Amino acid sequence: MATESKIIEAPRARIERASRGLFTHRVGGYFVVVTIVLLVAFVAGIAIGSAPVPAAIVARVLASHSLPHGWVDVSDIPEPQQVIVWLIRTPRVIVAALVGAGLAVAGVQMQGLFRNALASPDIIGTSSGGVLGAVLALATGLAMRSIFYLPVMSFVGAFLALFLVYAIATRRGRTPVSTLLLTGVAFNALIGALTSFVISLQWVRWEVAQEILFWMMGGLDSRTWKHVWLALPCVVIGLIVALVYSRDLDVLLLGEETAFAVGADIEKVKRIILTSAALLTGAAVAVSGLIGFVGLVVPHIVRLIIGPKHRYLLPASALTGAAFLILTDILARTVNRPEEIRLGIVTAILGAPFFLYLLLRHYRTIGIG
Repeated sequence: MATESKIIEAPRARIERASRGLFTHRVGGYFVVVTIVLLVAFVAGIAIGSAPVPAAIVARVLASHSLPHGWVDVSDIPEPQQVIVWLIRTPRVIVAALVGAGLAVAGVQMQGLFRNALASPDIIGTSSGGVLGAVLALATGLAMRSIFYLPVMSFVGAFLALFLVYAIATRRGRTPVSTLLLTGVAFNALIGALTSFVISLQWVRWEVAQEILFWMMGGLDSRTWKHVWLALPCVVIGLIVALVYSRDLDVLLLGEETAFAVGADIEKVKRIILTSAALLTGAAVAVSGLIGFVGLVVPHIVRLIIGPKHRYLLPASALTGAAFLILTDILARTVNRPEEIRLGIVTAILGAPFFLYLLLRHYRTIGIG
């Protein structure tokens, strides 16, 4: 019997090892491909525009600012091209990468926390809160005094919304996911109404109202290195926290009872995941306005390719989200030259059909329709 057992187990072990090897190759291959796409998109985002710049010049200018002084000679490159590459387009592309990565990682966290592939970063009201904070900065004129007032107030609004949603949904030290979801939906509606009310008061000041509406559509025009340094620490910290708690997200996928049984501090994990997602979403909204569907579509596509293990899903989604938003921004800048389509409109046009596909697929899975 022991010999028969070994004969049976040997093929199983080989199959399991082959499966793990295939999974590792697929994940490794995906990381290689998406990294190459991101690098190409980064250079293309700087090179393509109303005044095209050759990729070779882009590379030289970037190298001259990244390597020690004097290593790369750019004296033969016209000053206007150097300004376009380093001061105008490079910060814009970096902000696009940070926003895309932040929204994608926040989307992974929300989908893991709610155990629902249709969840997105704005489900707990952080995006709406950030929009309201920015609208107040524009309506009160604070945004005109300093470049920092708008992103800072947007960031504060995002975290204030999270605090209120969490405080209302928490009872006796517990925060049921269903209550958190319903509270977030209610707050999204309330904050949306308040935002509309503030905008309605600005119609007599058409320039301000127009600026508010343009900002709410999302966009990366006029982004500078100040916006990069504002968003970079938040996105890096949020991504690190997400990676540290990737195993807890895996456990939460099995249900709260199972997570509790294996010793996970569920309420602490929820607080940290929500704070990390709010940090990422707030930073994104603060520097780019309202950009939808990135946190919904990107994590779902990546999950279909490499699986649900968050150790790989989080960094892969970050890279994919960064590449996706850079490419989307290129599309927004070039499809209707010399005018620029708002980035939020382009992501909605691309993301909404995919969301409908997910919804129909979900209905088919549960046997409806």
